[in-house]
Amino acid sequence: MTSTPSTAMPTGQQSADFSDLTRSDESLRRFLHGLPGVDQVGAEARAAGLGTRSIKTTAKEFALDLAIRMVDLTTLEGQDTPGKVRALSSKAMHPDPADPSCPMTAAVCVYPDMVATAREVLGDSGVHVAAVATAFPSGRAALDIKLADTRDAVEAGADEIDMVIDRGAFLAGRYKHVHDEIVAVREACRRADGTSAHLKVIFETGELQTYDNVRRASWLAMMAGAHFIKTSTGKVQPAATLPVTLVMLEAVRDFREATGRMVGVKPAGGIRTAKDAIKYLVTVNEVAGPDWLDPDWFRFGASTLLNDLLMQRTKMKTGRYSGPDYFTLD
Repeated sequence: MTSTPSTAMPTGQQSADFSDLTRSDESLRRFLHGLPGVDQVGAEARAAGLGTRSIKTTAKEFALDLAIRMVDLTTLEGQDTPGKVRALSSKAMHPDPADPSCPMTAAVCVYPDMVATAREVLGDSGVHVAAVATAFPSGRAALDIKLADTRDAVEAGADEIDMVIDRGAFLAGRYKHVHDEIVAVREACRRADGTSAHLKVIFETGELQTYDNVRRASWLAMMAGAHFIKTSTGKVQPAATLPVTLVMLEAVRDFREATGRMVGVKPAGGIRTAKDAIKYLVTVNEVAGPDWLDPDWFRFGASTLLNDLLMQRTKMKTGRYSGPDYFTLD
């Protein structure tokens, strides 16, 4: 059962050029409200069904390593210190120091004032530095403050920016306002040398209330140029859920069909076990397709998930579980 008909765009609007659609709130509203509605029961049933799939032996070993490579190892607390960020960055490069075959994580995600510290430790290791910006987690600030926040993080060495949308504006139907802020933040991600940090756009799906709104926010962010769409800040419950992620995966799949451009997906918050991570990987494969089974196109925003992945990985290799304090606590 699928949650919607396989329709990339409303009838009569199939075009990769969105310039006409983004000129006013009214044109955006007509487009976004013309997207196929999400069958809530169908979406939840399909997610539940995919969540029962199991994988064994070598496939599971592959999935555990892939999930580790997809982790954005995250610390976003007021009590974060340079020492904690250095330790987290070291762990991202060497998740299991006793096993050099263990892959690195995708990124370390921190507040903008900690970017330089993470960058110093990570260097050119290949682990990215991601920074939350734009008045995270509320998104309630003037645009010039959001842009300054973004530029500071990029100048300090951030490879990726995780921005939050103005949910109040979105829920009020001020779609052009949200679209234009995303466009402005993406422009602020540009470096002096002409390269650009990647932009992940956070919806805070727990505040969007309906799957239809999740689909609309997904299309709006992609039309504005997001490189990734992300469920949550991790500060609001519910955070990431499998049905919400399924709806977002359908959106990126349909967006590529309509435009030829791939956009990544990042569920964040509440994904704590290897079993849960594998459910998400199965859903990625079945809904969006195997092209998204890559850290360039799918990430987990997590702080506690990594240790369970490492425990399961050790069990697969040695036949026994390590104690819960065998790996460092983050």
